[in-house]
Amino acid sequence: MGMLVAARRIESDADQVRYEFGFDHAFDRILRIDRHTLGASVEDGVFDSAASAITAKIFRSWQSGGDYPLQISFAS
Repeated sequence: MGMLVAARRIESDADQVRYEFGFDHAFDRILRIDRHTLGASVEDGVFDSAASAITAKIFRSWQSGGDYPLQISFAS
């Protein structure tokens, strides 16, 4: 079975970037990325395959474009 994870940026400041994300556009979780360490964490404490996949996609976009995307999705 495939997986579709979508994320949208909800906050961005000098220290962190925050995204709402979830399966099939159900934005029910929050991902935080520390701009200084590039560490990523999830507010619910569960860094599972969905969190890992969308974080990797966000980082690839950031590396290629120079900024964190407003929205992004991962499908497998």
